Amino acid sequence: MRRMLVLSLVFSLFLAGCQVPFSKKETTLAERETVAFEPFIVPETFIPKRVNVLGLGDSLTQGVGDERKEGGYFGRLTSDMEQWKGIMEVDAVNLAKRGRRSDQFLKQLQDEDVQEAVIQADYIVFTIGGNDIMKVVRGNLMQMKMSDFYKALGKFETRIEELFEILRLYNPDAPIIVAGLYNPFSVVTDEVQEFEDIIADWNRSIEEQVEQDGMACFVPVKDLFDSNENLVYHTDFFHPNSKGYDLMEERFVSEIKGCSAVDLEVE
Repeated sequence: MRRMLVLSLVFSLFLAGCQVPFSKKETTLAERETVAFEPFIVPETFIPKRVNVLGLGDSLTQGVGDERKEGGYFGRLTSDMEQWKGIMEVDAVNLAKRGRRSDQFLKQLQDEDVQEAVIQADYIVFTIGGNDIMKVVRGNLMQMKMSDFYKALGKFETRIEELFEILRLYNPDAPIIVAGLYNPFSVVTDEVQEFEDIIADWNRSIEEQVEQDGMACFVPVKDLFDSNENLVYHTDFFHPNSKGYDLMEERFVSEIKGCSAVDLEVE
């Protein structure tokens, strides 16, 4: 009870991107044998191509808090992708928006322009879930219970399953790359073990959906921000700052390298 009271007080504070040279020489040669050469076909993955990368979800993909204005982890990632083998150019479209919850994400996918962007995407990247949790916080600030978060988690699990179904309806082949959640409150207090457990369970639900899809990658970021106030935006102590987004992008690259769903050679 004491910890939830402390947690409530903490929450209230938060609410107030070759050639060899040729020389001519007369030589008597023996009769040559005819040699059949197989035609060499360059693998498609080695032909530089233009790729479309679509960013969806909430403020983390939008890049809120990035003082350097580099587009958060998404802007950094899509810029770096242009240096990867097999990529000639990256066409990045970022439709993420600050404050978006999973129910609002589903509503966004009803828009025909958004559906067309999904159809055209070679890679889909998104973050979602943080605002679903904050809705629980705002609605239960003075009498917060663990059960409130798990009731919301049940609804979130249904929605994220539906999100994947809709994305796959319009684009069955593009790898979907999803970041997990982190606990921003760990930078201001250590009296939040209950909230650590909540974040871990929500992350587990996201990761399970990624695994079920079979063509998606999960990017864990929770450990990047644990008790590290140097990586969050000084104005709200909630969103990553430029350093935080640097680390997020590095984690994205690292996880993409090991993700079988992505057929690019990451550098």
